[in-house]
Amino acid sequence: MASKSVDRRGALALLTSAVGGVGVGGCLGRGRTSDPPPSVTVLAAGSLNNAFENGLRPRVDARLQVEAHGSAEVARLVAGESKDPDVVALADVALFDGPLHPPWYAEFATNALVVAYDDDDAGGRRLAEAAPDRWYRPLLSGAVSLGRTDPDLDPLGYRTLFVLELASEYYGLETDLREAIPRREQIYPETQLVSQFETGSIDAAVTYRSMAEERGYDYVSLPPEVDLSTPRFADRYATVRYELPSGKLVAGAPISYGGTVRYDAAPVRGVFDRLTNGTYLDEFGFVVPDDYPTYTGDVPDGIAN
Repeated sequence: MASKSVDRRGALALLTSAVGGVGVGGCLGRGRTSDPPPSVTVLAAGSLNNAFENGLRPRVDARLQVEAHGSAEVARLVAGESKDPDVVALADVALFDGPLHPPWYAEFATNALVVAYDDDDAGGRRLAEAAPDRWYRPLLSGAVSLGRTDPDLDPLGYRTLFVLELASEYYGLETDLREAIPRREQIYPETQLVSQFETGSIDAAVTYRSMAEERGYDYVSLPPEVDLSTPRFADRYATVRYELPSGKLVAGAPISYGGTVRYDAAPVRGVFDRLTNGTYLDEFGFVVPDDYPTYTGDVPDGIAN
């Protein structure tokens, strides 16, 4: 684990005069109460939803409105003008190079893929017994029911395919796991994937480590050559590809979460500062490298120092 992130810039001050003349003492006069805090909307990757709702929300002054979907779907919704959020936060910064094209973005956290399992059922125990180096065998034999997400809707879905292909090469298998394991009935929405353990629908899931840890499920850690977590294996990761319905070809790369501000206002900047700098991300299973957040593009004055 990287060391915990610190608030390197500190929160940007919220300009209360910009939100309706709220009085310093929170009271506008006898018998009157202050206006409610400003609302800031965030459209986010499904894997960020819990961290934003339960970690970020208590740390900001604004009324936070979070909506979560798979990142590829988020990008399409914004690019197609179906959604108009103040802040966009995605699980794959490649999506900021199409279908979204913001003038700048910040990278603020990393993650790893794991195979989570439910140790309370027989299928989960079979997978645990096959770990750490033969975890794929019960998946190939059908002895473990697997859950995954839709590669057309979110990076977790296509990263699952990347992991399977990379694992085939890493373990020197004649069988292509990417071809042999996936089936359509395995697919669930990202925000509901790990909860399928609780309904008994699946025994295991390829998911982000953060999602397994926040729910308290056991998981098989994959080799860094496979789990998309380690920059020094970027060239290896880049050998795998997936074509989205738009025709965009995404390549394997170290996992990095990114966000951008679409409407520049003091309350939005305040939320974005906390979103990209808060130690809350470590608490929810993400990794925040010491040099994060990092910035790409024409970053406005005052966003990054």
